[in-house]
Amino acid sequence: SVVNITRSTTVARRAGDAPQGHVTEGSPFEDFFREFQDRRNDNNRQRQSSALGSGFVISADGFIITNNHVIEGADEIQIEFFSGEELDAKLIGTDPKTDIALLKVEADHPLPFVEFGDSDAARVGDWVVAIGNPLGQGFSVSAGIISARGRALSGTYDDFIQTDAAINRGNSGGPLFNLEGDVIGVNTAILSPSGGSIGIGFSMASAVVTNVVDQLMEFGETRRGWLGVRIQDIDEDLFEGIAGLENTNGALVTDVPDGPAKDGGMEAGDVIVVFDGVDVDDVRGLVTTVGNTRVGKAVDVIVIRNGERETLSVTLGRREDAEQQPVPASAPEPENEDEPKELDGLGVTLSNITDEIREGLKLGADMQGVAVVGVEEGSEAFTKGLRPGDIITEAGQEKVGSVKDIEAKIAESKEGGRKSLLLLIRRQGDPRFMALPLQ
Repeated sequence: SVVNITRSTTVARRAGDAPQGHVTEGSPFEDFFREFQDRRNDNNRQRQSSALGSGFVISADGFIITNNHVIEGADEIQIEFFSGEELDAKLIGTDPKTDIALLKVEADHPLPFVEFGDSDAARVGDWVVAIGNPLGQGFSVSAGIISARGRALSGTYDDFIQTDAAINRGNSGGPLFNLEGDVIGVNTAILSPSGGSIGIGFSMASAVVTNVVDQLMEFGETRRGWLGVRIQDIDEDLFEGIAGLENTNGALVTDVPDGPAKDGGMEAGDVIVVFDGVDVDDVRGLVTTVGNTRVGKAVDVIVIRNGERETLSVTLGRREDAEQQPVPASAPEPENEDEPKELDGLGVTLSNITDEIREGLKLGADMQGVAVVGVEEGSEAFTKGLRPGDIITEAGQEKVGSVKDIEAKIAESKEGGRKSLLLLIRRQGDPRFMALPLQ
């Protein structure tokens, strides 16, 4: 069921490319070698580039899984089976976000295939087997254990199994088996300063892959759920500044542009704690859960707002459609004007947004809030990340339009015994919550 994959790509050769071989520029032999090279390329100045990888059959009728980077840009894809049979493959669909591709071959007989296992049941220390085409050495088997679970490299939907089973170049797209013979991962990447295996390999968990493959089979593309919010994790400082939280679990909403969440009544400052019956631990968990939820489904979302739990009904959109649209910044209200003022004991100097500040920071005409014009180095505010040029649009989860508004919120927080004030800032248009220490 495990196959070798060869990707062929036609690469156009530029007219000025030097001929191959060690010929000194300006040598009388240069023209000869250039003419010889042109003849080898049939005078069309093109050459074939090929790459090797691995894959595995998941159905008797010829569906094959591999990595997207194995077949990306291919003009032709050829599959070699253990029996020696070779077949051309057709690309059904790809998902660059998880680096998964689905291929299809047509055979005159049922093909042997493997089935997926439950990657969520795999434990650190379990034995696993990797099969693939490392460095062109086809149908090679290596064994090891699961070193870690839930690893993330750079993708939004990453859920990698880390293993010390030898994985090298060419293993990409091959299966990672448990000892029951079920596929629990797709071998995708290695961590190595030398380029060879040092016992740190990564396999995309089957729990992610199966959902992607189902969509590629049905639609030829992915269709992930989209909530339509900007969110961030909650640290201890933010926890101190948000009423109603029992711990740092959840995802803090920093912005709600036009989309499903806004239509469902969600607001900046809400903390999402439950999505469609699933407890939200952090941003990564919420993004994964939303992405795996069917487009168009109406889900209940429980949020903490002003210290109280509220249930919102949101009908999910499609992330792929949303990514093609620019996300507008929210439009606050106009502000009052005032002179810059230093907040007592906090090392922060604030100013209402004047025309000069608006022009200097290239703020939109509808931007409302308070500008940070100075932060004393070594102050708690500086340590927490506040910087000159930041625009404070909310304090204590309420919009602010002047320095006096913030001073009032500081006084209110101190009277309530809080150690920090929750601020919503925008830095070059991007929103983020931070906790301003008050002591």
